[in-house]
Amino acid sequence: MTQSSSKSKVAAALLCWFLGGLGIHRFYLGYTGIGIIQLLTCGGLFIWAIIDFILILTGGLKDSEGRDLI
Repeated sequence: MTQSSSKSKVAAALLCWFLGGLGIHRFYLGYTGIGIIQLLTCGGLFIWAIIDFILILTGGLKDSEGRDLI
């Protein structure tokens, strides 16, 4: 896999910050199942979205294929 196929950390963080309650960042990263759950629960009442935001910024959340965000 090439580095260009990795997802953007900035894009994921922005999606999580502005649309985290809808789980859009999880869809972007390839986690469709978790995205649907977050969509139905408003991002776990936004708690899950906040945790995801922190994980994205610290590098703790990878895309669905296990690649680091760039």
